[in-house]
Amino acid sequence: MTTAETATPAVPFAFFALKVARTRRLGPSLVRVTFTGATDEGLEGFASGGRDQSLSLFLPHPGQPEPVMPPVVDGDLYGALGAWRAMPEDVRAVMRSYTVREQRRAGDGTAEVDIDFALHEDGGPACRWAAQAGPGDRVAVLGPVVADNTGVRFRLPEDADEVLIWGDETALPAASAILESLPAGTRARVWLEVPYAADRLELETRADATVTWLVREEGAPAAVDAVRAAELSGTAPYAWIAGEAGSVKALRRHLVNERGIDRRRVTFVGYWRKGLSEDALREVPDTTEDES
Repeated sequence: MTTAETATPAVPFAFFALKVARTRRLGPSLVRVTFTGATDEGLEGFASGGRDQSLSLFLPHPGQPEPVMPPVVDGDLYGALGAWRAMPEDVRAVMRSYTVREQRRAGDGTAEVDIDFALHEDGGPACRWAAQAGPGDRVAVLGPVVADNTGVRFRLPEDADEVLIWGDETALPAASAILESLPAGTRARVWLEVPYAADRLELETRADATVTWLVREEGAPAAVDAVRAAELSGTAPYAWIAGEAGSVKALRRHLVNERGIDRRRVTFVGYWRKGLSEDALREVPDTTEDES
């Protein structure tokens, strides 16, 4: 597989070959996998924009030593993705979308990238891979080579006087990174939904943030009910909501139709939908815009 050096400057993404450096369990429903470069080029050129930076993760099938990917010829990413789609599904790498939790330099100067995986008993191939991942395991990612890229959805308006955030366990990595990015003193109301009390994380932020954990094992209210009950004080709020698509749709409808927030100031991302795989979700038309 060809790596970042062959990407043309006009395309803000490139393929990178990665290997697992270590893993760490963050709670019953979350595991952090730390990656380094698997080739001489390493992660040189990888440039996360932070916040909710997304990338495409390509995983091997069970029994494969590394993900099966076509080569990138003359920097043609679209051609490579087309060739990947044309490969047999039981051979080609499994692709899933994930958030870059953090990019940094280790003490020895090695570039590292963290990706946090939400784990479920009935989870899909990425969930199963992450639960068993170990040092040396290989993956590939289609990731950013410039920090300001379309994989970053959180865009805080200059005039925003309050930030509203909701996310479930699949959006917890992005929500955590967003909180870390907020300027000091920013007023933020945050609702984070997780399966178990032990999934609560220590969050770092300079913002004036009120964080409410909605723990399902404790009988937490539905996302839209929790947000509806809150008193908001901002006159120019900005909202970011991500996670299960049904909850995201209900929350966006509430914020736009009931709260009167300009829909252009509500960023929403359905990371998954109950009863559907990510592959199936891509084939379902997104009607959220029409229904709000």
